Amino acid sequence: MEAQVIFALSFAIFFFYGAESATFTFTNNCPYTVWPGTLSGQGPQPSSTGFELASKASFTLDIPAPWSGRIWGRTQCADSGGKFQCATADCGSGQVTCNGAGAIPPASLLEFTLAASGGQDFYDVSLVDGFNLPLGITPQGGSGDCKATSCPANVNSVCPPELQVKGGDGSVIACKSACLAFNQPQYCCTGAFSTPDTCKPTDYSKIFKDQCPQAYSYAYDDKSSTFTCSGGPNYLITFCP
Repeated sequence: MEAQVIFALSFAIFFFYGAESATFTFTNNCPYTVWPGTLSGQGPQPSSTGFELASKASFTLDIPAPWSGRIWGRTQCADSGGKFQCATADCGSGQVTCNGAGAIPPASLLEFTLAASGGQDFYDVSLVDGFNLPLGITPQGGSGDCKATSCPANVNSVCPPELQVKGGDGSVIACKSACLAFNQPQYCCTGAFSTPDTCKPTDYSKIFKDQCPQAYSYAYDDKSSTFTCSGGPNYLITFCP
């Protein structure tokens, strides 16, 4: 994915500028509890890699810059026999903290590269790994474009049967990406479809894009989905914006 290359380059450029941090404020506007998870791609793990966030609650986490990584929300979680598990976006750690493990798809993702010394941050909402709940990013402070981005819609409500993940009560609790569901190159942007020129939107990715125009709907959906902010902003992370 082009955004990943950009993120890696921007991280390398700013890695040596000195240790700083950005304050991430997590707010849960969902009518249910969410268990956020964090995963570092480059840079140290945040002080918390997973925690419980009740409906209408907030939590603040300082994340050191430079840093790149992902944030997501897990749903329908419980501790059973000493093992913590979630119905959607579980990280497989068996604990509330994810400890360096990522979200098991389908999962709505927030992706970041934070630059040091007021350099340019990159951030996006990604549905490339599918969807489990609405979420969004709002920069606080900073300079430049610094636009908010989100996926506020409930994609589960329009998820085609072949992509649906259902809970114990038969309701749709997550929506797979076509790549996850079918594992075919045209949906995964692999093989002969591994470049922006050959991997184009599909009928499935368009469902995600129609619901959440600002979010990545497939691997090369860069132009409308990558956002930037400079000057060392903080970030508001909202579940069910």
